[in-house]
Amino acid sequence: MQHALTSALRLTLPWRPLRARSYASDGAARGPEIQVRALAGPDKGITEILMNRPHARNALGNVFVNELLEALAQLWNDKQVRVLLFRSGVKGVFCAGADLKEREQMNEAEVGVFVQRLRGLMNEIASSAVMGLIETTRGLLPGAGGTQRLPRCLGVALAKELIFTGRRLSGMQAQALGLVNHAVAQNKEGDAAYHRARELAQEILPQAPIAVRLGKVAIDRGMEVDIASGMAIEGICYAQNIPTRDRLEGMAAFREKRPPRFVGE
Repeated sequence: MQHALTSALRLTLPWRPLRARSYASDGAARGPEIQVRALAGPDKGITEILMNRPHARNALGNVFVNELLEALAQLWNDKQVRVLLFRSGVKGVFCAGADLKEREQMNEAEVGVFVQRLRGLMNEIASSAVMGLIETTRGLLPGAGGTQRLPRCLGVALAKELIFTGRRLSGMQAQALGLVNHAVAQNKEGDAAYHRARELAQEILPQAPIAVRLGKVAIDRGMEVDIASGMAIEGICYAQNIPTRDRLEGMAAFREKRPPRFVGE
């Protein structure tokens, strides 16, 4: 598997910034904090977003968030993108959370706007992976959906315990609690989690893209409402998938005992 991954890594297009930038979140002249590239060859359809703000451990600053939202907006309607991977360019760190040094310079109104944008970003990504909600240790309240998403993952009692104590969790602890699906032993390059994510992306890639997307909608939206409303949402998503070419192709492939050839239509 490692050899296959190494070979596949050579079949990529270069990292590209969204646009040329001469500033960073702290005002210093640095390169782009968010870059994008599409994989090629057998991994065509997988796109990676590289988060590269090493001086701040990928903390969520203004420019970082702006560039990330811009990347998501550009990729949203790209039919070539079937699986999106978030990757850190900072060894040993994925994302350190909100940039508290930058936030300290904001007034109350600016903080309110920034937190709203963070909530929007979390909704765009629709990720509930949390390794620690340490805001209360800094006199803050989790403000990017943490107080809403965590109880849905863990239940109210355990969510309160983690938020009230500001406890940090190891990868194995987070997996045991159900916060993350996989925990892997780190390698000497520091990118073991990326390779595991890449393997999962390769598993998702051959599946019917419209069915995967509608399945995600049904789950994400259904978790926000009661079970009856959730079933209604599932029904709407199911009905949208019925007339697709991919559904007919999937049925034909099953009947003919061959691999399906999905096109995303």
